[in-house]
This record gives sequence, structure tokens and C-alpha cells, in this order.
Amino acid sequence: MTVNDAAKMMDDASIGAIVVLENGIAVGIITERDLVRRIIAKEKPLSTNVKVAMSSPLIVINPDDTVWDLAQLMKTRRIHRVPAVKDNRLVGMVTTSDIVRLCSIGSDDEMSKITEQILLRMKPKE
Repeated sequence: MTVNDAAKMMDDASIGAIVVLENGIAVGIITERDLVRRIIAKEKPLSTNVKVAMSSPLIVINPDDTVWDLAQLMKTRRIHRVPAVKDNRLVGMVTTSDIVRLCSIGSDDEMSKITEQILLRMKPKE
């Protein structure tokens, strides 16, 4: 698949990333940012293969892991999308927007507790 095909696929589906599969196994991810930085900014042709532009190795999470594990992974790796993989098969994609949406559910008291926990985890250890 070319980066042009990937860009059209993202546009058609109104999504910002595609997980690249090879023989049914998730091997990389191509994001809008990858397209800008690795293709457009470098003036490479849109016929360039997706493998050239994708981020690999793929950073994934197990769907049984906690949201806290996911948030920590996203923070330390500085990423905004994490594919969920189980038994080498892609089962979903979690984004920072999903975490924000999850945190916004519930009462203000619950939100305060969640925010407090996030801030405590982000505080540098002395």
C-alpha cells in the first residue's frame, strides 16, 4: 500500500492513524504526523510504500491492562494512539481522546479523585 492509499483510507474513515498488518499481525502504525514528517516535509512521492513512513516497532497494549497502565505508557513513550493486541491479533485502538472521554464520565467528585490521582502519578519522585 502506498502512503497515498493510506491517506485516502484515513480521510474516508475520518481517522488519524492506520495500523499496518503483515500476514494478519500488527507490525506498525502510520499516523497523520508520520505522513507530514516522513513524506510531505521530505518531499517524497505519494507513491512511497507505507513501510517507509510507518512507525515501527509497534507499541501496543493488552486489552486486559488497566487504563493507568495505558496512560503511563502513553506518557513515557509520548504517543497518542496505542493499538490493543491480544494473541498477536489487533483487537482495537485506544487514543488519548478515549481516556479523556472516560475520565469525563461521572460526578464532579469522581472527576476530582481521578484528577488528583493523575497529578500524584505525574509528580516527580524525590
